[in-house]
Amino acid sequence: MVAAAKLRRAQDAAEQGRPYAEKFNHLLGNLALQAGVGESAPALLRGTGNDQTHLLVVMTAERGLCGGFNSNISKLARAEAVALLAEGKTVKIITVGKKGRDVLKRDLSDHFIDHVDLSGMRNIGYGDARAVAENVLGRFEDGEFDVAKIFYSHFKNVVTQVPTMRQIIPADVSGGESSEAGAEFYDYEPDEDVILRELLPRGVATAIFSGMLENGASEQGARMSAMDNATRNAGEMIDKLTIEFNRSRQAVITNELIEIISGAEAL
Repeated sequence: MVAAAKLRRAQDAAEQGRPYAEKFNHLLGNLALQAGVGESAPALLRGTGNDQTHLLVVMTAERGLCGGFNSNISKLARAEAVALLAEGKTVKIITVGKKGRDVLKRDLSDHFIDHVDLSGMRNIGYGDARAVAENVLGRFEDGEFDVAKIFYSHFKNVVTQVPTMRQIIPADVSGGESSEAGAEFYDYEPDEDVILRELLPRGVATAIFSGMLENGASEQGARMSAMDNATRNAGEMIDKLTIEFNRSRQAVITNELIEIISGAEAL
C-alpha cells in the first residue's frame, strides 16, 4: 500500500519529464547535424578521439524488497563491464544508490572510483542530478575517461521495468533529423558551436535526471509487485498451514476418541 501510494507520484514525475528530455535530445541532434562533428566541435560531442577508458554510472535504489529491480540494473552494468574488460578497456564505476554498489562490489570493487549516497533524500530533484553530472563532467575535463554511460531502469508499467544503458559522453545525437527527411532547420544566434557548448553539459544533467526519475517510478512499481506477491504467498502459506494444523488436530482428537471407545469396550 505504501509503494502504491508512492508509485503514482513517481510515475507522474517520470512521465512529465519525458517530453522535455525527448525534445531536448531532438534539439541537440539538430544542432549537431547543422554544426557537424569536426575538430572545432565541443569535446562532449566529438569525444576525446579514443575509447580506451569507460566510465559506468550505475543508478539503483537505496533499499531492497523490490524484486529484481536492483539486480537487473546491476546485471546489465556487470555484463557491460565484463565485455569491456575482455576487450582490454579500462573500466571505472560510479554507483548512485547503495544496492547497486552492494551487488557490483563482489566482482568489480577494484574499479569503483566514487559513490553517491541518496539515503537522506526523500524526493529526487534536478539539483541532485546536476551534482552527479558535475562530478562526471569534472572527471571528463580532467581526462579520467573517454566514454561515459549511465544505467537505469526504464518504467513502462507496474509489472514491466526495462534495464537500460545510455551513452551520455560523447553525446548521442541520433535524435536529430536530416534535411533529406524534411526537417525544419533554423538559424541560430550565436552559432551552433557556442550553443552546443552551453547545452551539452545540461544534456548530461538532463539524461541523469531523466534516469533517476525513471528509476524512482520503476522502483515503486517493482516494490508494489514484489510486496503484492509476498502478501499473496504469505496468505497461501497461512491457508496451507491452517489446513495442516486442522488435520493434525483432527487426527489427535480421533486417536483420543478411539482410545476412549476401546477402553470402554474393554470394561
